[in-house]
Amino acid sequence: RSGKLTPSQVAKNIIAMLEDCDKSTPPLRAIVQWDQEQIMLMAEASTTRYRNKCTLSCLDGIPVCLKEEFKVVPYHHRVGTVYLGTQPETEDATVAKKLREAGAIIIGVSNMHELGTGTTGCNPNRYHKIPRNPYNPNHFTGGSSSGSAAAVAAGLCPVAIGTDGGGSVRIPASFCGVVGLKGTFGRISCHGSLPLSYSTVSVGPICTSVADAAIVYSILAEPDQLYPYGLKQPKATLSDMCAPDLKGLKLGVDWTFFKACDAEVLSACEKAVKHLQSLGASVVEVSLPEIEEARVAHVICILSEMRDFLQPDFNKHFHEMNLETRASLALASQFTALDYIKANRQRTRSMRFLQEIFSTVNCILTPALPCTAPRIYESDLLTGSSDMSFTVRSMRFMQLGNFTGIPGLVVPIGYSTAGLPISLQVMAKWWDEAVLLRIGLKLEQFRDQTKKPSIYYDILA
Repeated sequence: RSGKLTPSQVAKNIIAMLEDCDKSTPPLRAIVQWDQEQIMLMAEASTTRYRNKCTLSCLDGIPVCLKEEFKVVPYHHRVGTVYLGTQPETEDATVAKKLREAGAIIIGVSNMHELGTGTTGCNPNRYHKIPRNPYNPNHFTGGSSSGSAAAVAAGLCPVAIGTDGGGSVRIPASFCGVVGLKGTFGRISCHGSLPLSYSTVSVGPICTSVADAAIVYSILAEPDQLYPYGLKQPKATLSDMCAPDLKGLKLGVDWTFFKACDAEVLSACEKAVKHLQSLGASVVEVSLPEIEEARVAHVICILSEMRDFLQPDFNKHFHEMNLETRASLALASQFTALDYIKANRQRTRSMRFLQEIFSTVNCILTPALPCTAPRIYESDLLTGSSDMSFTVRSMRFMQLGNFTGIPGLVVPIGYSTAGLPISLQVMAKWWDEAVLLRIGLKLEQFRDQTKKPSIYYDILA
């Protein structure tokens, strides 16, 4: 607004940095498709709007990227594979359209775990390769919105859009030390993303700060006639988000569940909870019933739905898929209709339990992840990585939100002794994203410093 910088200048910096990312050793592989001409066209249009003082929104001129799971003109809608999206896309997903209408500059589409089937972000195929964690390039970013989190952490853009069916926004955001918001199921339109699992996936922003996440959320969160699941939603608000303290808020913690994580993670998360208490919130012990049943039922739901949707792909493109994807889809074929029905009965039970819990507390706190980002091994670069015990572990605190549709926010709160990010998760009742953002703003104050990642680009320089 001051005129010291223009969107065009920023865009030129980003293009130079995207070229640098591809040449660095190892390559960052956050943004996998980008087009210099497209970026400059959007930036120049925004520069003109600023000059004429007629900007479209507070996202005007702001660089953003979208996960390759979304259709974005004119890129290939590959969804992390080598066989999908053979032609450039001619129609935008709803979120891409909304970002364009807000004046944002789409700098490209970001890397992802093939078909969203894993939580590491490891994708060794020829179009994608393995995105690197900006805090330590020898570690994974987390998945499946891997490139989105890496792009934000590395400074390429302050906003990225991901999808989250089993932690796919919150896991990479946590591993890469940035903010990740999974909206309530149906809150932000999924239209134009590949419908891998229709009952567990929510869309959400990955951002450098909670305030940025709130801005993006307020622009994207509304009903979309093309996406039936969100039509009946209440209006999105940011009420009380900037309240000076947390007085009157009750934070629910199931300590047995909360403590199922590494010692370093637990220590940081416990201190963050005490910080929230010091701002006037009270901590209430809650019991999350049937958590193991809910975890198994979530896996049955998400994998059954993915297997159903990808049945033709599995038959036709089996040999073009990564080994890990084949294994996950083969496992999914073992579930029966009976398993799926029982899993959905469990969903009804779990939602009822949460309804009762949220009548006594405003939110539920957990660590975001039980551990920090795992190492990348040489073999992962060639054949990929398949570590079921890690997948299960990394989703521990995530699945409840996907299974029952409640919103969740992860906020970085510190670092391990090895310098890898640690985050806390806040979950709230359906449609109550405002309370998450209010608590998230206060959580940011707990982090006494933000360490600069070892891979970092200053796009304003």
